[in-house]
Parts: sequence; C-alpha cells; structure tokens
Amino acid sequence: MRKRLPEWLRNKSPLAAEANQVREVLTELDLNTVCHSAQCPNRGQCYTEGTATFLILGDVCTRNCRFCAVTKGTVQPIDPNEPERVLAAVARLRLKHAVITSVTRDDLPDGGSSQFVKTIRLIKENLPEVSVEVLTPDFKGAQKAILSVAAAGPDIYNHNLETVPRLYEKIRPEADYRRSLDLLQLVKEHGGKLTTKSGIMVGLGETGEEVEGVMDDLREVDCDILTIGQYLQPTRNHLPIVEYVTPETFEVWREVALGKGFKHVSSGPLVRSSFHAGLYNLAQDRAYISLLV
Repeated sequence: MRKRLPEWLRNKSPLAAEANQVREVLTELDLNTVCHSAQCPNRGQCYTEGTATFLILGDVCTRNCRFCAVTKGTVQPIDPNEPERVLAAVARLRLKHAVITSVTRDDLPDGGSSQFVKTIRLIKENLPEVSVEVLTPDFKGAQKAILSVAAAGPDIYNHNLETVPRLYEKIRPEADYRRSLDLLQLVKEHGGKLTTKSGIMVGLGETGEEVEGVMDDLREVDCDILTIGQYLQPTRNHLPIVEYVTPETFEVWREVALGKGFKHVSSGPLVRSSFHAGLYNLAQDRAYISLLV
C-alpha cells in the first residue's frame, strides 16, 4: 500500500502562457526533457517560469535504477542534430542558465560524452552570455569521457550520488558510490575552477548519520553545491517510500551541510538536482533566472 502524500508535498502545477510556450517549443524541436521523462513534481512551476530540463542522448536508459521513472529498454541511435535543436530552444526561450543532462548510455564507446561536448560548445560559441551546467552519468568511470566534458567549458559539473552507500545495491545496482565520488574528484582536480555539484534523495531508509556521511564524503572531494530532496515513488513497480522526511529535517540538513563547507545547499521535500539551478551560479558569482536543460 502506497503511503499517503503529506500536505507539504502537494505541489499544484500552474497553467500559464509561459508554461504553454515552453511545451510548444520543446514539442516543435522534438526535444526530450527530464521534467517529463522523470515525472518531476516541479515541471509545472518550471515551465511557468520559462524553464525546462533538456535530456539528450534519447529518452531510453541502459540502466535499471529502481527509483527512476525514465524508460528502460532498447535505445535509439544518437541524433547528430540534437545539439543544434537544444541551442535553438535555449535561444528561443531566452534562457540565461542551461542545464544539460542525459540518460545513461552504456552501449556507446564514449558513454555519450561527445554529445555533451558538442552541445556545450554550441551554446558557449553562439550564446556566450548563457551559463551552462551539466548533469552527467558516471561514464563507467572513464576518465577520457569525464575530462572531455569538463574541458568543453561548462560552468558547473553535476553528478548525483543519489543515495547513501549502504543502499546502492538495492537502489543503483549498476552504479558504484566510490566511482561517482572519484568522478567528482577528477573534475575538481583537472577542471581548473570548475564548480562541482551533487545531490541525494532521502526517504528510502537511510539514517541521518548516513546522510551526514555522504556530506563528509562530498566535502572530501571538494564538492561545492549539494541538493537534498524527497524520493517519490513513480509507479507501483518502483521502490516504495520508507519515510516522508519533514521540512524541518530538511532545514536541519541544510544548516549542517553549510556548516561542513558547501558553498550552496538546496534542501527540501520538492528539491531536485536541477530545480532553480540558475538561482545561484557560483561559477560567475551572480544570480540567474532558473533554467534546467
């Protein structure tokens, strides 16, 4: 039996001209978004603000994480024109901060890193006023792929740990906690002043001590930004929710994380890794309208 949703998680999706405009542009340009594929609870609000989280490399993932709503199965061939369409959407929607994410493509020799590189460079070359954030898979730990994305010039490099080490086998059986930490460390060590970011979801049976342990591990690799949000069960076939974490607990974790040295922390029931991503752009030290690509 699914747990009843508490009041603080009842997020109404507003309808507005801005939201319709975003939907129309994304449909016309045939672009995938995390907003839709991952059933993000904030997509109505983000669309109303004129934002969208673009999902490159198709909308089918090669991994079977038990928390994620993104489709699993037979992947599509890489679309060579996809980066140009992302650029067109960023321009038409007048975005200020673009976040580029993707499904995991373990079937590709480079994990899809070259598509990230092309997309980043197109935006930087044609819209230099737009800051770019990437949220990448782990690329199986391949340093060449990771560093090629970092070298393409994003302002923020995000890779989510998702959960605490003890729950990895249950929640992310094809991922590796240490491998993800090593990715963030590699980016920080070889990416110059590149800002790094990571996020976790809670409510899956982790303890407060384990959450703080993840914070410590991230600070050990000099991660700058942390997001913490509530796990929401996409369907009955996904992992059930163990606990609805209260807003008060999220605020405690935010204060603890800031005390550990993170430069910015977003912690709350409806926080997702790209939600309001542009409101605090450490790379350029100024606020932007939220934009999730």
